[in-house]
Amino acid sequence: MKILPAEWDSQAMRRIYDDGTENWSFSVVGVVQVLTQRPDYKMARKYWNKLKERSSKEGGESVTKCHRLKLPAAGGKNYPTDVAAAKTLLRLVQSVPSPKAEPIKLWLAKVGYERMQEIGDPALSLDQARQTWQQHE
Repeated sequence: MKILPAEWDSQAMRRIYDDGTENWSFSVVGVVQVLTQRPDYKMARKYWNKLKERSSKEGGESVTKCHRLKLPAAGGKNYPTDVAAAKTLLRLVQSVPSPKAEPIKLWLAKVGYERMQEIGDPALSLDQARQTWQQHE
């Protein structure tokens, strides 16, 4: 596993890459901190804990798909941190009322709509794949 920092909206975001599954996982509290615009990490962690509590009461699947991994904190020491894959984070973004989340929600709606169109007409999927491939040449 490789720990590589990222930036989202000019804010540092902790993430980790799993070579075995070839997937990225992100610090959930870091994502919540950006979405809720909380300058204090502790306040973002409290928000996440409350969101987890509500989600598990409602039978939310997103909480069970979060894992705890040791990631370096600001002081350099490793602490167990809730992390989630992109699919789970996108679900969490939908449950956070935030102006920062709105562009992501709009993008999700657009991608979801396009995917539904591709299911109805598989030729659209082939056209999109061809267009993407030509852009990378």
